[in-house]
Amino acid sequence: MTERPHVVIVGGGFGGLEAAKRLSRLPLRVTLVDRANHHVFQPLLYQVATAALSPGDISKPIRSVLRRRRNVSVLLGEVARVDLPARTVHLVDGAAFAWDYLVLAPGSRHSYFAHPEWEVRAPGLKTLEDALEIRRRVLLAFERAERAETSDERRRHLTLVVVGGGPTGVELVGALAEIKRYVLRRDFRRIDPREATVMLLEGGPRILPTYPVVLSERAEEALRRLGVEVRVETLVGAIEPGAVVAGALRIPADTVIWAAGNVTSPLLRSLHVALDRQGRVEVEPDCSVPGHRDVFVVGDGAAFRHDRRYPSLPGIAPVAMQQGRYVARAIGDDLRARPRRPFRYADKGQLAVIGRGQAVADLGRIRMSGFVAWFIWIFLHIYYLIGFANRVLVLFQWAWSYVTFERGARLITSAWRPQASAEPSRNPAP
Repeated sequence: MTERPHVVIVGGGFGGLEAAKRLSRLPLRVTLVDRANHHVFQPLLYQVATAALSPGDISKPIRSVLRRRRNVSVLLGEVARVDLPARTVHLVDGAAFAWDYLVLAPGSRHSYFAHPEWEVRAPGLKTLEDALEIRRRVLLAFERAERAETSDERRRHLTLVVVGGGPTGVELVGALAEIKRYVLRRDFRRIDPREATVMLLEGGPRILPTYPVVLSERAEEALRRLGVEVRVETLVGAIEPGAVVAGALRIPADTVIWAAGNVTSPLLRSLHVALDRQGRVEVEPDCSVPGHRDVFVVGDGAAFRHDRRYPSLPGIAPVAMQQGRYVARAIGDDLRARPRRPFRYADKGQLAVIGRGQAVADLGRIRMSGFVAWFIWIFLHIYYLIGFANRVLVLFQWAWSYVTFERGARLITSAWRPQASAEPSRNPAP
């Protein structure tokens, strides 16, 4: 084993995990490093944030996923920097690992466009911790409204604002609208949750900007039928305690959720190579770092501009998974002394769920909305979940929720605090 080439993978998300699975079939030593011990199915994070699912339903320990891959080791740790000349990765605790091949899949975090102070008041949605924090704030908003003494205070508590009209923002507001319209309507005595305001703010001319115009329009119509107030061409200028400022509009709201932008991991800056405006590495056609054929970047951190069909590949799970599998094939080609073929993305389309029985699907030549698109969305998400138990649990939870309008994960697990000290201290984005 000591004579086998050593591959270090940074990140246990979609790209890193797929690479580890495929590399386990080759005569290599593989080390996967991640600062979390679990893999999260990020497309369903919004369902944890809106109390439809529990964290364990959409996550699985990385060691459990790779336990049968005997040449793969999993390490819990955070990589601080990469030393390309020395071919070494350095962890924050001082540990270091040499590599023959390096696969970087560190993922991304939410971008606040030069306003990092907004994160405390408007959490984003990238991790289980983010989802649980959003769930806590949403449920507390109704609890505080029940105790409010004035109508203005009650209205501020019952205004939920999501910033960003991409798929995450659309799915979040749809779920929030269902919570106030169906799930909580009989749970309170002093307030009527159906009177809550759910608002979506989008800076561009339409929501779901990467979808065809007709699907964006249908999604907006479906959201409005659910009672969501959609505002396009509305740029947020400030997020203050108890309010959102967008142009001349000041919206009193205690609960704000950020879904407006992403930025890649700062780890990529330690490579000292060309990065684009989002901090992504301008990779070669084989997903390698320019000048370093033994270093690959996949997923959100890769700016891949070598496909004539796309100016740049989107930061979505199918791209990361396909790049992870491709990198394993490229390393295998090296071991067999074969030339690498360039990476080519197979576009499977995109889907976004809007609410109960409503979704939009762009499948290339086929574009649809409504119940059929929603059913396809369910099938694909169940199919790609890791683990049979997770698939069964999620399918049961969805079926139960569809029939009863119940959401069983409506738990506020942190201690209640008065409003004056309600904002928790959040760890800065890594």
